[in-house]
Amino acid sequence: MKIQNNQFLSIEQLQAKYFTQAEQSRKIAGESGVSFSDLLNKTAKAAESAGEVKFSKHAVNRLAERNIELTDNQKERLQVGTMKAGLKGIHESLVLVDQLAFIVNVPNNTVVTAMKQTETDENVFTNIDGAVIM
Repeated sequence: MKIQNNQFLSIEQLQAKYFTQAEQSRKIAGESGVSFSDLLNKTAKAAESAGEVKFSKHAVNRLAERNIELTDNQKERLQVGTMKAGLKGIHESLVLVDQLAFIVNVPNNTVVTAMKQTETDENVFTNIDGAVIM
């Protein structure tokens, strides 16, 4: 690239430099089959899923009503179960930890409700698309 006497690049030189780089970047993305926005979205979802499981207001009320207190170990296993459900593409998961049952909205990383397994009617869970037993 030749720089003129005034130390500035001509428009033609800038076009050649930057448009060629952009075209090469598009070709590389096209060859791998993954666009930058797809990669960014995937990374953002992975970072979000790495966060701690949250409890909805309803779930907090159910835990209090049913005198359920989670140990740190149980919370950790609930988190791991939620992550496993997410990796399998489950959206609404039943996560069983010891004798506790949790319905988790996996994309939002939120426990929707919680109960002891002995309190469930006939051990039937509805509106789930997968289960994880920890």
